Amino acid sequence: MKLTRRMSSFAPSATMAISAQVIALRGQGKDVIGFSAGEPDFDVPEHGREAAVTAIREGKNKYTQVGGHADLKNAILKYMKDEHGLEYSQKEIIVSCGGKHSLYNISQVLFEEGDEVIIFTPYWVTYPDQVSLAGATPVIIQCDGAAGFNPNPDDVKAAVTENTKAIIINSPGNPSGAVYSEETIRAVAQIVVENDLILISDEIYSRIVYEGATAFAPATISEEVKNRTLVVNGFSKTFSMTGWRLGFTLGPEPIISAMTKLQSQSTSNPPTPLQFGAAAAIGDLSFIEERVKTFRERRDIMVEALNSLDGVICATPTGAFYAFPDFSGWIGKKIDGAEITDSLTLTELLIEKALIAPVPGIAFGVENHLRFSYALDTERVKEGLKRLAAFANKLV
Repeated sequence: MKLTRRMSSFAPSATMAISAQVIALRGQGKDVIGFSAGEPDFDVPEHGREAAVTAIREGKNKYTQVGGHADLKNAILKYMKDEHGLEYSQKEIIVSCGGKHSLYNISQVLFEEGDEVIIFTPYWVTYPDQVSLAGATPVIIQCDGAAGFNPNPDDVKAAVTENTKAIIINSPGNPSGAVYSEETIRAVAQIVVENDLILISDEIYSRIVYEGATAFAPATISEEVKNRTLVVNGFSKTFSMTGWRLGFTLGPEPIISAMTKLQSQSTSNPPTPLQFGAAAAIGDLSFIEERVKTFRERRDIMVEALNSLDGVICATPTGAFYAFPDFSGWIGKKIDGAEITDSLTLTELLIEKALIAPVPGIAFGVENHLRFSYALDTERVKEGLKRLAAFANKLV
């Protein structure tokens, strides 16, 4: 059976692949600690759960509008107004089946053969592949870890061509936990305006920030920038609703209309009762502060432990719930006769010999790094780091 050419233009999600491997090993009775999944261990906020259950009991189980029920849209619009002072209309928002689905819709309605899309390293694994799946070309700009992985505006300007269609930013970022400075975002936004581009701003981790860091929203810069910005967000990370599959996009009406048209022929509306649960959850954010405090405590434990290892350097992330340490000092070392040649072999050896599972940095476009999620129970974080230290002691 012959598959389409597009199926060879992208790879399976590396994070999902590692998570599947962890599940399989656990099924064999092995106690693997998974640092791979970006999935908070907290439950859905109680008021969100109860609202969804109530919706089911009240018979709110039928189709809604393709782009989401008006109640959820209004709750999101109020959130954007309260958080950022940004006003959007019902025609400028679409609710989809997760942030990933939102980004897929954007790629499919905006990009085609001949287009180029600028993406910064380290990037979320899905960005380049979704661009490629649409027939366009991802243009990767390497960012310096010493600069907090903030892109250099001069590099961005140099990468823009007559074929450039859009720039994707993600702040706070996955996998680095980096929060772009306001200065950086303003510079990128200016390049977008000057070159008649679209700015895709993935803000899924915007409420998970530390030490007074602020996830600056580019759409707040000016109406000119707002009219060229697609804001992508969702309920998976802040609200721990990973399985609910609810994301949303805000932006210019013509693009939102096209995304709605596409969605009408793919998934149609997101799950109806869960939309009512999400509307309730986003209306009461009192639970967030305590959860961010817990993430920060886990982060501090992880960063200290990683930096205590010879040959490992780990910057302190100021957002999201990932650490992205540099293991360059381990490249060329051996354990039980097996040599560490890159981030992939290191990951494989850690899974096999230490029963811990991070994600190789090459999946995010940066070699010799690993991504460790600390969105898991604190005691499991500590145990996983002990196993990592024991692994390090065996290196020669």
